[in-house]
Amino acid sequence: MELSFQAGDPAEMVTDALIVPVNAGDDALTAGDAFASLDRRLDGELSRLAADARFTGQAAKVLTVPTLGRLPARRIILTGLGDPAGGTPESVTKAWGAAALAAREAGATVVTSLTPPTFPSIDPATALEAAAIGAQLALYQFTRYHGTARPAEQSPRAVNRLTFTGTEQDAASAPAALHRAETIGRAISLSRTMVDEPASVMTPAAVADQAFAIAAASGLEIEILGPAELATLGANAILAVGMGSTNEPRLIRLRYQPAGPAGDRRIGLVGKCITFDTGGYSIKTHEGMLSMKGDMTGGAAVLATMSALRDLEIPVAVEATICAAENMISGTAFRPSDVITAMNGVTIEIISTDAEGRLVLADGLVDTARRGATELIDVATLTGAAAVALGPGTTALFASDDTLAERILAASERSGERFWRMPLTDALNEKIRGQVGDLKNTGG
Repeated sequence: MELSFQAGDPAEMVTDALIVPVNAGDDALTAGDAFASLDRRLDGELSRLAADARFTGQAAKVLTVPTLGRLPARRIILTGLGDPAGGTPESVTKAWGAAALAAREAGATVVTSLTPPTFPSIDPATALEAAAIGAQLALYQFTRYHGTARPAEQSPRAVNRLTFTGTEQDAASAPAALHRAETIGRAISLSRTMVDEPASVMTPAAVADQAFAIAAASGLEIEILGPAELATLGANAILAVGMGSTNEPRLIRLRYQPAGPAGDRRIGLVGKCITFDTGGYSIKTHEGMLSMKGDMTGGAAVLATMSALRDLEIPVAVEATICAAENMISGTAFRPSDVITAMNGVTIEIISTDAEGRLVLADGLVDTARRGATELIDVATLTGAAAVALGPGTTALFASDDTLAERILAASERSGERFWRMPLTDALNEKIRGQVGDLKNTGG
């Protein structure tokens, strides 16, 4: 979807749908100049229909109103922002996501939107970026396998262009905000598409091919290690996980170096990328296996992140490692009771072959640390116990460094994640710190 900005009068915009944000409150439908102007052009019908539908600007609620040829816009989509005093990037993202979905469902292919109003706690550029990201995320579709034989009325609809309109003053900051939004939206869509692909398509070799293309397009250094190179390195943990599959494992190294001075920090990102997980001989149930093409989400997220760094002009160097393997069952697969020597010389006894994620990450973390990372962040669908303890849709964060943990939590809050802290006991904290110390002392 193409994003753009155009200064002008919303009432004169020729478009399939015009998105108009509305704050919550009794006087919400009369407070906004844009709403009032549009309402006058429709002889008060906009406010009457909103009142009939009991639409008062509730957060992420929408109302679609056809203009019946009385405006250049074919329809107006009111989207609720909730209480403006509590406006956040998350609430803006949700509001524009709901509006974009309503526009697509109404058949719009070209959509125009007013820029977000002024919020006490969000600067205009951040609000515009959040709105554009919300629309992109909501409109994502994976349609590759829909086929061409379906009836026309069942074919997926798509919004091709979203134009934000505002004042000449908005025009100064809008291009940079929309560029950031487009970059972030494209990266998230990349990770979603990789996960949506069947495991028969998104094999470890295919992930490596995707990473090679991303590196070429984004100005990244890349090195792809196959079984022979992994054996030379002693990366026996990732080799063990992948040895039961005809789709051989890959360890993918990516490096981002900023254009300017990078400083001493070098962030290490390590992604678990199990392209399909049967559980191995500790086999999963049928139901448990159905979603296991998604066990490569960590690796997809790391690759998506790397794809955006150059366009976002991130000033910090980043080392990334994607540990891609397929955990299958065969005569060559690893077994419970096997003992594996990982890259740093530590031996690992296999109790469950369905604990494959921590195995590939063990080698990936060591490899990334040896390449000079000063802080390590691993991203993984690990483990089922986290979902049992914290509930579905919840990510667990464990850290050996409080400062790093706070930075990650602050970033999650900016991106609309919700979180809570679970205090660790002193004994558990010391155990975690000891294990990290051991990793560093053995070359990791």
